[in-house]
Amino acid sequence: MPIYHRLGRVPDKRHTVFRSERGELYYEQLMGNKGFVGISSLLYHLRRPTTVTSTKLLRMVDIEVDPDPTLRMRHFRLGQLPAGGTLVEERTPVLFNEDVVISLARPTVSDERFYRNGEGDELLYVAKGSGTLQSIFGDLRYGDGDYLVIPRGITYRLMLDESAQGTAEHTLLVVEARGAIETPRRYRNEFGQLLEHSPFCERDIRRPESLPVHDARGEHTLVVKAQQMLTEVTLDHHPFDVVGWDGYYYPWAFSIHNFEPITGRVHQPPPVHQTFQCDGAVICSFVPRLYDYHPEAIPAPYNHANVMSDEVLFYAKDKFMSRKGIEWASMTLHPDGLTHGPHPGTAEASIGKQATDELAVMIDTFRPLRAAKAALEVEDRTYGKSWLDPGVTL
Repeated sequence: MPIYHRLGRVPDKRHTVFRSERGELYYEQLMGNKGFVGISSLLYHLRRPTTVTSTKLLRMVDIEVDPDPTLRMRHFRLGQLPAGGTLVEERTPVLFNEDVVISLARPTVSDERFYRNGEGDELLYVAKGSGTLQSIFGDLRYGDGDYLVIPRGITYRLMLDESAQGTAEHTLLVVEARGAIETPRRYRNEFGQLLEHSPFCERDIRRPESLPVHDARGEHTLVVKAQQMLTEVTLDHHPFDVVGWDGYYYPWAFSIHNFEPITGRVHQPPPVHQTFQCDGAVICSFVPRLYDYHPEAIPAPYNHANVMSDEVLFYAKDKFMSRKGIEWASMTLHPDGLTHGPHPGTAEASIGKQATDELAVMIDTFRPLRAAKAALEVEDRTYGKSWLDPGVTL
């Protein structure tokens, strides 16, 4: 995270005596990645964050793989998955490998328990819905089109707006990454500042806005994901008892609608859409933009082979300039080893057009992805043949 931030009250000097008005010592907690050499934040608690009264195994996290390993183009109509439950308990895995797990969640109620992912960073793309991300670092509002970046180990819960409780309003794309989710290195200078040619800047990044201090004793449970298990951990106090913190490690938000597209006289390759990077994958944003302005430009992408990468697209609108047959919340997979490109007729149709109104999130992975069995019920098995005949209706 490239921005220093501070909320609440902190002492003038780190690791020095800091007391409440009653003379009670606040308890420091250093949270960061990569041991003691990565980015970090220093938090001050009312009570020790280590007071665990019990732990209990909830279940193992085993993603059941599609029993048919055939290499093929794939299309999942994820908007047809049933809504229900909470973000943590009811997310449906779709595609996964050693580096990332890509899931869809359609929560209908807020998380009652707190959640901590001890295996990787999380990126939530809010295709639809609004509410508040509550965390140990404070509250952060979110809405349609927001990316929420939650670094590994941060305790949080998603609180849906009251109007969304019990409805099917929320739809979130969830990316769990074993490596840190960061802004692209080529858009940062040696000090971490986003450069002038970056498609977004620090002004677009939203940080926790308020820090409610929850001074409450009694049992409070959180679910911790670690070592391929979900464990219920019970504390003897509310985990959000932080009175102040400062540093670089915290959850943050960025709206896809603030991504400024990079265009050119001829078609620009997908790296111009890159928004995030992590170990083994990049994440890109396709947003409304002007088309190429060479007088003979073909705005639609050319056919290309996915050499050394798998390409995933999540469609946040029911239209995409080079695709036919997709719908809102569709997801396509174009795997390494198969050439893909625009659907028949879309390249010709793009010539002379001025702009596109598409909205999509692309995830390119550098190791092969496997499909989860849980997503097969909404797979469109005819997708692989959709390039054969312009008259095919998906």
